[in-house]
Amino acid sequence: MKAIIKKLLAHYWLVYPVLILKMFIYYWQTKRLDMLSIYDVPLLSLLFLFCVFEVFSFKESKPRRYGFYVVYTLITLIMLADAAYSSYFGKYISVNQLYQVTSLGQIAGDGNVIGASVSPGCLLTLIDYPFVLYWYCLRNKGKKGMLDELAKHWPAKLSFKSLWKEKKFTASFIKSVFHIIIYIVTICAWYYYGLNPQNLRSVQQVNHIEFFTYHTNDVVVNVVGKLKRSSVDEKAIQKKMKAIVPKSSGTAYKGVAKGKNLILIQTESFNNFVVGATYNGQEITPNLNKLLKNDTIYFNHFYSTTGVGNTADAEFSALNGLYPNDIRECYRMYVDNTYNGLPWMFRENGYSALAFHGYVKTFWNRSEAYKNQGFQHYYSEEELKKTQISGFGITDKEMFRQAVDILKTKKQPFFSFMITLTNHIPYELDQSLASLKLKSSDEGSTFGNYLQTVRYTDEAFGKLIEYLKENDMYDNTVIAIYGDHQGMNKETPSVRWKMTDFLGKEYDYDEMLNVPFIIHVPGLNESKVVDTVGGEVDIMPTIANLMDLDTKQPYVFGHDLLNADEGFIAQISYVGEGSFITSDDNMLFTIGKDGTVESGRLISLLDGSRKNLNKKLCQKYSDRAQSLIDTCKEVLDNNLIANYITH
Repeated sequence: MKAIIKKLLAHYWLVYPVLILKMFIYYWQTKRLDMLSIYDVPLLSLLFLFCVFEVFSFKESKPRRYGFYVVYTLITLIMLADAAYSSYFGKYISVNQLYQVTSLGQIAGDGNVIGASVSPGCLLTLIDYPFVLYWYCLRNKGKKGMLDELAKHWPAKLSFKSLWKEKKFTASFIKSVFHIIIYIVTICAWYYYGLNPQNLRSVQQVNHIEFFTYHTNDVVVNVVGKLKRSSVDEKAIQKKMKAIVPKSSGTAYKGVAKGKNLILIQTESFNNFVVGATYNGQEITPNLNKLLKNDTIYFNHFYSTTGVGNTADAEFSALNGLYPNDIRECYRMYVDNTYNGLPWMFRENGYSALAFHGYVKTFWNRSEAYKNQGFQHYYSEEELKKTQISGFGITDKEMFRQAVDILKTKKQPFFSFMITLTNHIPYELDQSLASLKLKSSDEGSTFGNYLQTVRYTDEAFGKLIEYLKENDMYDNTVIAIYGDHQGMNKETPSVRWKMTDFLGKEYDYDEMLNVPFIIHVPGLNESKVVDTVGGEVDIMPTIANLMDLDTKQPYVFGHDLLNADEGFIAQISYVGEGSFITSDDNMLFTIGKDGTVESGRLISLLDGSRKNLNKKLCQKYSDRAQSLIDTCKEVLDNNLIANYITH
């Protein structure tokens, strides 16, 4: 057997089937096998990969050899990054994520986070690496360039007839011509698909799923493209917004909470399916369930509208009524912009504006971003007492207790923004804090751990109300709670199977993106369930209506859900730009991974079933969703809010 293996390894041509295997593994791990076809992806990817191997084998030399090592290592690492990123977000990584290294490094400081969110299968993209390097050395050893071979075998007298007689020369000539044609075709394909000079939709479709051209286009658009900035027509933008931003009419609930304190709580990784649900005979969220029965408005078709910043983008969207984007987290990309979100609006009405979080202040650049967001003070892990730690930082119960102790010393009314932490992936909770009795089959699993930390966070909500009542603040304080993004990711097979079993139906994006939004107003004297589709972008205008606050600038992309004429939101992360959710026929549309409506999916919000695709209607809504994202980006890129606000 050893002799056979040794003999096989002596043939460098084995590199070609191994490179084919590499691409197969890559597309399998990035969840794109189902969309491969001879027309689109495999031939282009393999062509580029083969050419990389051959170009550096053109002639033996140290610069070529080390050049190949560097280039092939870079290709392999990018493929690994794509596979790892796709296992959680379902898409390729972008050069923009280089800007997130600091924040991602803080998250990844705990190796359990990586294990819980990244599929170990992505490591298979490394399997070919030592073999390819070995075969490259074998292929390159003693190899002379094509011109050297041609010169060596060049006949004394060159004629058409001599081509048939001089076999070595003819073989070298044909091989040289063949290589040159392949190189030219590769360069042309790279230019056509990577740069897309005519901006063709069919080319964009290929770039959504093809490795080499995607990353070329990504660098061109997000690095070179950012160096160019054109002037912007504000009137044209405002006109476009009137056509695409959902509208609200009426005055229902206007000012019902005017003058009260507001505690707005962004709840980490909180899916809506846990609200009102039972597990193993136990309520998962008994405190929230109780809250829903009295003086509470509950939005049950509310969805996460995050960008690549995930948690940070969720709060950016909620505080400002703006969409994030798929380029970079807004707290870094637009840190110096001018805003007129909830903190500023409350301050202009005599409120104090404070933020609380149980982790380090530099996480997601909050310490810098909060200055322009309008917060007067940010209480982070550095200022709070580390009396009880679980997972990343201070437990939710302790954060709430210390926050109330601080708030009772402040001038009222106040606006307090709080971010919970205990329910952060990998959902590890000290056993002394666990109260949910798990089935033996769920102990130690991501699903079981998630339910356990959700239960703890729900208990923290109950404690918060107790703390407010003990300090005579409850009756005059509105509590608004929303989830930032999903806790259970359908891209993880084990999670998807477990969730499908728990829900009794397929766990799809309709459940995954659905997060709760709950507004508790003591003295409201009613409880209401709002079915209108909404997202975090709608929180600011909805709160403004309840508290009778007035926005002084035209650039708000959300709308008041209590008086909504329609429900419509654009989607970004996990499902891709061009996806949308609408109250019309209660449907969620996910754009195809190739960026086309034709390969997208339509899901019912009512029962999770697949719906027949009306291409014309979906294209119309998809264009509107894309326009919302693009227009909001124009507003942020050009800091247009500053033209209307002076703080």
